[in-house]
Amino acid sequence: MQASQDDARWTAVLERDSTCDGAFVFAVRTTRIYCRPGCPARRPKPEHVVFFETAAEARAAGFRPCLRCRPDAAADATGEAVLGACQLIGESETPPPLSALAEAAGMSRFHFQRVFKREVGMSPKQYADTRRQARLRETLPGATSVTEALYEAGYDSAARFYVQAHRALGMPASDYKAGGRGQAIWYALTNSIVGRVLIAGTARGLCAIFFGDGDESLETELRARFPNAHLVAAGEDLRECVAETVAFIDLPKGAFRLPLDVQGTAFQHKVWKALRDIPFGETATYAEIAERIGSPAATRAVANACGANPAAVAVPCHRVLRSDGSLGGYRWGVDRKRELLRRERGESN
Repeated sequence: MQASQDDARWTAVLERDSTCDGAFVFAVRTTRIYCRPGCPARRPKPEHVVFFETAAEARAAGFRPCLRCRPDAAADATGEAVLGACQLIGESETPPPLSALAEAAGMSRFHFQRVFKREVGMSPKQYADTRRQARLRETLPGATSVTEALYEAGYDSAARFYVQAHRALGMPASDYKAGGRGQAIWYALTNSIVGRVLIAGTARGLCAIFFGDGDESLETELRARFPNAHLVAAGEDLRECVAETVAFIDLPKGAFRLPLDVQGTAFQHKVWKALRDIPFGETATYAEIAERIGSPAATRAVANACGANPAAVAVPCHRVLRSDGSLGGYRWGVDRKRELLRRERGESN
């Protein structure tokens, strides 16, 4: 984007504001060089300047890094600053305020927020919420009460948490504390074109679709996820639901229509929604999914969210490939991923 006198980034460049280093780079068309905002070199005319979100984008456009301010090194420093912020959030009993995180990173609040979201794929607040949810999952089973676990995990208001409890844990906090005790989960084991499959659900929707080579390992995986839930074999009334799921695996067509009841973080849910938006028969790369959710630098986090997906085919993480077009990984094996994609493309053996 070309510089404008009213652009806050141009103001940062004019003032050599080093707190903006890592938030963006500016490139000069006449010299074909890009710099960090705090570069000490003489300032070019605004009509010769173009802005890029990252140094990688500037390089892709044919610009070279400035040897004086070394903007690529600034990008590395930014990554280290964000990593330090993540560690600070993880080590704090309660989420540090944005101002404290920005000060520790040596950035303004605005630019720290922007850089953090670009690098991590979520805002500092969302990241802190995700870490608290993870701590809560760890502390709930051994706590004497839900309230004790909430405060130990860093929540300062039990009421505020309970509003988000089901989305964060997939069930009421009291049920999660008991390892799913009191939570009725039905499940069925059956055959599919890619081997044995376990299909499980609650009264709200499907909570798990796992592939495997044997029933015992599949049941073990389900019990590990809900160790004290009341697991019951699916009855005749659920035969149609099971059959529809298997049919979607074996003879895929269109979108998966059954309701889901999967638990995950806010970021994971954002990724999983993007996966469900991939048109049938098409694929996307991890980088493209990161772009679609507004976090272009969060490719690795997207891959991790794909790996955490508990509902194979319903949340089609098998449709995500590496940037070079290769299959990449798959929670239930690359051979299954290849076969699922082949069938969606309508290819015969």
